[in-house]
Amino acid sequence: MKKLSIVLLLWMCSSLVLAQRQKKVVFIIADGIAADALEQVNPPHFRRLVEQGCYLRAHQGGEAGGYSETPTISAPGYTNVITGVWYNKHNVPDNAIKNPNYHYPTVFRLLKDAFPEKKIAVFSSWLDNRTKLIGEGLPQTGRIKMDEAFDGLELDTVHYPREEHRFMHIDQAVTAKAAESIKEHAPDLSWVYLEYTDDMGHMYGDSPQYTNAIKKVDEEIGQILAAINEREKKFNEDWLMIVTTDHGRSEKDGKDHGGQSFRQRSTWLLSNRPLDNAYSKLLYPASVDIVPTITQFMGIPVPEATRRELDGIPLLGEVAIAQPEVHRLKGHLDISWIPLKQDGEVKVWLTTTNNKKTGGEDHYRLMGSFPLRSKHALISVNDLPSPFYKVVLETSENTVNRWVMD
Repeated sequence: MKKLSIVLLLWMCSSLVLAQRQKKVVFIIADGIAADALEQVNPPHFRRLVEQGCYLRAHQGGEAGGYSETPTISAPGYTNVITGVWYNKHNVPDNAIKNPNYHYPTVFRLLKDAFPEKKIAVFSSWLDNRTKLIGEGLPQTGRIKMDEAFDGLELDTVHYPREEHRFMHIDQAVTAKAAESIKEHAPDLSWVYLEYTDDMGHMYGDSPQYTNAIKKVDEEIGQILAAINEREKKFNEDWLMIVTTDHGRSEKDGKDHGGQSFRQRSTWLLSNRPLDNAYSKLLYPASVDIVPTITQFMGIPVPEATRRELDGIPLLGEVAIAQPEVHRLKGHLDISWIPLKQDGEVKVWLTTTNNKKTGGEDHYRLMGSFPLRSKHALISVNDLPSPFYKVVLETSENTVNRWVMD
């Protein structure tokens, strides 16, 4: 009888493991779609996703006028999304991508470092997304290798001649390949990049051509969503799809971007599942929130040194703290935050170095623990005089950080 009970227990445990659905993620960057423009067009697959999952207004650009201010340009915008940090850390200020700081890892590296057997993929018109931003094959990225890549179509002028609608055709090819891959291979983490909307925005600004490009992107999102739904019906998989953009557009006519005006910073997040924790409900999400959301969903362990640098907050699961502020006050640091729950404590960590920037280690000192509900802490730094501080506020649910510079 005892032997039978053990066998039954083992069978139940095995069945439970088999019943666990595999977590898969695809994120899509549709270039240069201002939030107001998407909302005005209100296309069908967009509406369907809003009903099924969620739509959140969000922002790019870091802190306008602050140390994390990031140009609202394409490559910085993509890098914000895939690293979860702003320009002051990832060091991609423009589309030249001359010297990215790979010490702030992409979500692909985080996944591969934790689970080498997991499959990663990129589907993109722009080759630099793989070779420079992800840094495939570079020693600085541990020579990360995409398991599947379909990109560089912007270099193919034979199949895609330099005509007005070339990126429409490129995006259609990228979408078809991504949908095919999802249905047949189901990579664990995929990035799909679509460019046509930005192309039409630069050419025509706010116009019927731009509106039609948004409708085209909506159709492509629908193709990828259909592939995901098919996988979920046929296999034991649980898919998260997040769609976002890299920047908005200028207020004047919609042709430009790059600055810190409201519309240029104004972006959005669209998902096939609700992203409805306390943070997303109460505050203003950012592009850097996508990495911690993906790691939360997939159960990717994030090393402490990386977690302390992430500028984003998960949009899924329990979160406790957001929007840290730190001000120098004579021999003290005046620290405040927004509590997203009332119970619990905040540990305040401090370092005067930024060795992470060059791949080194920052040694943090615990400055004290404070009630989360107090929203505030005043700590003495008389024995740590420095022109620079990195402050990390840690709770059992999530961690946020802030720099202080003279």
